[in-house]
Amino acid sequence: MASGKEQGIQHEGAAGGWGSVSGMSQVLLREKPTPASMDTLLHQNKPHGFMCSSCAWGKPKKPHRFEFCENGAKSTLWELTSDRCTPAFFAEHTVTELLDWADFDLEMQGRLTEPMRYDAATDRYVACSWNEAFEGIGATLKTLDPKSVVFYASGKSALEQSYLYGLTARFYGNNNLPDSSNMCHETTSVALKKVIGSPVGTCVLEDFESCDAIFYFGQNPGSNSPRFLHPLQEAVKRGCRIVTFNPVREQGLVRFVNPQNPLQMLTGHATELSHLYFQVRPGGDIAAIMGICKHLFALDAAAGPERSRPIIDRTFIGLHTSEFADFAAKVQATDWVDIERESGLTRADLEAAADVYATSERIIAVYGMGLTQHVHGSQSLGMMVNLMLLGGHIGREGTGVCPVRGHSNVQGQRTVGISEKPELVPLDVLAKQFDFEPPRDKGMGTVEACEGIIAGTVSGFISLGGNFVRAVPDREVVEAAWTTQALTVYIATKLNRSHLVHGKASYLLPCLARSEEDVQAGGSQSVSMEDSFSHIHGSIGKRAPASEHLLSEVAIVAGIAKATLPPNPAWRWDEWTADYGLIRDLIEQTYPDQFKDYNARMFDAGGFYRGNPARERDWKTETGKARFTTPSVLSAVGVGDAPGRYHLITMRSNDQFNTTIYGHSDRLRGLEGSRAVLLMNPADIDRDGLHAGQVVSLVGDAGDAASRAVGGLTVTPFNLPSGCVGGYYPEMNPLMPLWYHDVASKTPAAKGVPVRILATTPAGHVAA
Repeated sequence: MASGKEQGIQHEGAAGGWGSVSGMSQVLLREKPTPASMDTLLHQNKPHGFMCSSCAWGKPKKPHRFEFCENGAKSTLWELTSDRCTPAFFAEHTVTELLDWADFDLEMQGRLTEPMRYDAATDRYVACSWNEAFEGIGATLKTLDPKSVVFYASGKSALEQSYLYGLTARFYGNNNLPDSSNMCHETTSVALKKVIGSPVGTCVLEDFESCDAIFYFGQNPGSNSPRFLHPLQEAVKRGCRIVTFNPVREQGLVRFVNPQNPLQMLTGHATELSHLYFQVRPGGDIAAIMGICKHLFALDAAAGPERSRPIIDRTFIGLHTSEFADFAAKVQATDWVDIERESGLTRADLEAAADVYATSERIIAVYGMGLTQHVHGSQSLGMMVNLMLLGGHIGREGTGVCPVRGHSNVQGQRTVGISEKPELVPLDVLAKQFDFEPPRDKGMGTVEACEGIIAGTVSGFISLGGNFVRAVPDREVVEAAWTTQALTVYIATKLNRSHLVHGKASYLLPCLARSEEDVQAGGSQSVSMEDSFSHIHGSIGKRAPASEHLLSEVAIVAGIAKATLPPNPAWRWDEWTADYGLIRDLIEQTYPDQFKDYNARMFDAGGFYRGNPARERDWKTETGKARFTTPSVLSAVGVGDAPGRYHLITMRSNDQFNTTIYGHSDRLRGLEGSRAVLLMNPADIDRDGLHAGQVVSLVGDAGDAASRAVGGLTVTPFNLPSGCVGGYYPEMNPLMPLWYHDVASKTPAAKGVPVRILATTPAGHVAA
């Protein structure tokens, strides 16, 4: 349904502005960081400064004075809190007791200060020395089948420790290296690789300075990447038109008050961002893009020879693409009735979007998980690429496809070998480089790891950051099986729920935050990460560590490896820990084309570009060309419509980052105080005989025999398309079947989960 038709109660204020300043101030007052923390913010995302540990948005060559956003500031202040979670806290609380605490309350205990091991006799974590932790972990790992141990990595960890972590898993004997990409953006890696030969986006930050139009699918910059609002605002000011497709009318794509613009702050005058905003049905992007393409073919056929620029660039298509004829036939054969039904949009809506496309010379397609986190999300992404290929909008300045990543280094981890897929890693190079025979079999991704935990075939789980148990589908089932493992190891800065769901032996290892000074035997160290635009940035922490007992992630990974693995002269753990520049030399040796002169370039303004063949129209696909794909479905959801069935969209608030909850305000949606809400179209509320404020439950409706429910949800009228409901991630994860994922990538289909509403809460089920 187009944006002009109001459907319910929804906040219509602007993103940014004084609300953003207030949100940062609340965290500042609560966390009470040292005065030096403000210096960290002033150097955040700047050359020779500290790279934000929140999202992966690009860092410009010429940064603003305040090159941080609300969420980036919250993340930094959250890490630099004055609160401490010491052994005394764990002495006061059993692990079983803490399992009943809310996520927010756990993390509010502050920074972890000492290594801990789980003591089954007292059901508590107790302090231990680092040597005791490493020796205990190593001793257990030596007894386990290497194929049964999982090495999970959060996308927050920098390139240096990620590279060593991948080596450790392979030296140990497996490719079990799932990371947060498996749960978020793996569809990009799989689908883009198939159709353009590159697993990452083709844009660089400068492309937003010359594009004429941006087609924007399923991403919310206001909450998830607020610094993106600045280039969007500048693009609109120079005449670029933004066409948005999202079931939710997100204020970050409606209007923006720039906190760094004094006039806008004084007057409250906002920049209107989206030229057109269409509230597409969940999973309806395939149909919507099909309608746009259908009108583009009609416009192209009607255009006269006097037209200076073709609507459909057949020269580009002939030189650079394959399988166009099949796609064109599919467009011709698809009826408008089906397109309108599955997209939830009118023919006039989609023709208006096509008109913007037809009159634009340079177009960028931006997308997030709203496009890809569906059972047929890969087909959605393929359709988006089809749209870009029609006009030759890949491989020219001001054009391209732009996935917006979450975690600050989730793309970079894949680049340096965190992957369960051996074909994506230069194993022959590693074999010669480190004198060992790497495992060649496919490892476990997130879904396979969860399946193995449920089946009892996974016996050990090491987590480099993150909150894995809280983030996965079928959370209650996975959590119940988790304790059968022989070993769990958690490397973290703060306490979260995953740490309380432990194996028979369990260790909680506190690490330095990226903003803290990392001093090793070779002196003060720096790390690096890769942004969404394939640029590598160096980062230097300057703040005093939260505790004298903390180790860096590099030192922790090396400590576990030394205690577990046999000696090998090529495995120089102590030297690598003493000087991270040596690790970067190793990365350059493994990936010479992408990391040439790594140490010399890591602090280049704007980062150094590791390159992307697809940006140069060098297509590394099976056909040697960019590939048109022909969709087999018009809706990306895996379970279709039925009477009483809704499709649940899981959402994040502007007061959280992934599973980290900073507070209980969702200012940009006008929601405050509780996360136990069920957002519904007002007409659906009336039709189902419900009322605003009523407490209900959601139950799974995926068609299998499993019982899934989340209760205690307050019905809240909201501007959503009919037939879909909204709720918060990760609280809604128990409703998502583990098997309900993208067909090609196995990314959980969190943006279209089939559910039903129960007016009474089932006994034993309460909202998380």
